[in-house]
Amino acid sequence: MIRETTSTLAEPDGIGPFLPTEGIHNLRDYGGYAVPGGGRVRRGVLFRSGQHMEASDADLDLIHALDIRTIIDLRGTSEREGFPCRRHPEFAAQVIAYDGETSNSPPHEGGGGAIVMTPQKARERMLAVYTRMPVNPAMIDIFTRYFAALDQRDGGNLVHCFAGKDRTGIAASLLLHVLGVHRDDQVAEFLRTNDAPTRAILERQSLPRMEAHYGAIEPEALHNLMGVLPEYIDIYFAEVTRDHGSIDAYLAARLGVDEAMKARLRERLVA
Repeated sequence: MIRETTSTLAEPDGIGPFLPTEGIHNLRDYGGYAVPGGGRVRRGVLFRSGQHMEASDADLDLIHALDIRTIIDLRGTSEREGFPCRRHPEFAAQVIAYDGETSNSPPHEGGGGAIVMTPQKARERMLAVYTRMPVNPAMIDIFTRYFAALDQRDGGNLVHCFAGKDRTGIAASLLLHVLGVHRDDQVAEFLRTNDAPTRAILERQSLPRMEAHYGAIEPEALHNLMGVLPEYIDIYFAEVTRDHGSIDAYLAARLGVDEAMKARLRERLVA
């Protein structure tokens, strides 16, 4: 399926959203998108990434310079314990995380039974992740806290999971929706993960664990697990709309994002 888009993101001076890193995958600014009325989502405030266990000293200096005051860690307890994030010596940000597991079968953990991981199996597994996410109590809890932090806390913020693509991708998409960004641009932002110049970092961190469970994984199957497809975000929004009638109704009923909060977030995050 070919998706026609009307992307409204303009990169100033040809500078892209990805920040140069040595041990963090997919670190990028997800601002810059146009909203109705002529404004744009602010840059230099909203950041997303994978986990920081292998962050180099230079990576930590880079993050420290961004003045990130809030980190929303979407990983579960076992992921945080297994892959503890490195911190700058002067780290002072508030870290918000869920006490428990947020995903019962993240791709980097293997699991899901001893199967041959074909491209179709990989796609089906990821679609199952996105189908469960809207009703997962842990994700509802941490997404609610994500929006509350954006509403209440000043300064830059960073949202991340393990690879910064699935849980993080949905968090970023929901916020962009709230800010009025066109659906095509929400999808474009979601799919930008596939352009991250740090894929080797993610493979180093997760591929040995996956291959220990599944054996050798062919390239297309690996892309379906380590990258993202348009249908992943499509099925998430389809599930939400089927159950609640609209994304906005879901945001209000399950995540506490009412019209008053939307107005405050737009005041804070659109310029």
